[in-house]
Amino acid sequence: MTAALTPEQQAIKDHFVAERGYWRPWTETILRINPDFLRRYATYAGYPARSGPLSKRMVELIYVALDASSTHLFAAGVRTHIDLAMQAGATPADILDVLHLVTAQGLETVFHAVGILAEESGLPDKVHLPSDQRARVGAIFPEDAPFVAALAQLDPGYLDVLVGFLSYGDPMEGLMPTERTIIEIALNACFTGYNPASLRRLIRIALEAGVSRAEILQAIQLGAHLSVHGAALGATILEERLTGTAAKPEETA
Repeated sequence: MTAALTPEQQAIKDHFVAERGYWRPWTETILRINPDFLRRYATYAGYPARSGPLSKRMVELIYVALDASSTHLFAAGVRTHIDLAMQAGATPADILDVLHLVTAQGLETVFHAVGILAEESGLPDKVHLPSDQRARVGAIFPEDAPFVAALAQLDPGYLDVLVGFLSYGDPMEGLMPTERTIIEIALNACFTGYNPASLRRLIRIALEAGVSRAEILQAIQLGAHLSVHGAALGATILEERLTGTAAKPEETA
């Protein structure tokens, strides 16, 4: 039988739940072995979520994106933060929009690689698109995006299907355009998928669309404490060694 918590441990647990919105077996393990670490982590990780201008809904949607990203794939975290996002008012359409952005994350490296190919092979850095294609491309990418000119010359068919894929989503039902950009910033700023060139482009787009520096900063800050998932895994394995039992996969959430 698990020993009852001391008053100090119970206060730290209450503090963690208030700051992070959940409690898991790995947090219980850390609480019993090193409660001060858990207290400090809760305060550190809770700060950007509670002190910035982004809504609780947006904060949780960012966590969904970061945990679902192919550079992280933390299924238990996706479950936790989808639940918290929907409790904060997110709709299924919002969640699917987030997952659409996660699916598109890999394109950022294509954009940069195509630009390098165009530069090294001597392609012109500007091209005149047909008027109908120019309108569709302009709705997705900045006019001066160098990879647009490169793709238009190297593989215009790919540019067409790319624009079609990225055009998915109805702002009346899912995320607003500025919300999508904020989530893309979080994905590209996080240490699990850091992409400084894309981050610069997305920050520029966000600022031009009226997103505040404080909102952008908060989106950037939210990714840092994803590294606690290493502590979650380690604490789960430590608990197995101490008790001789194996935890269920979801208990590392």
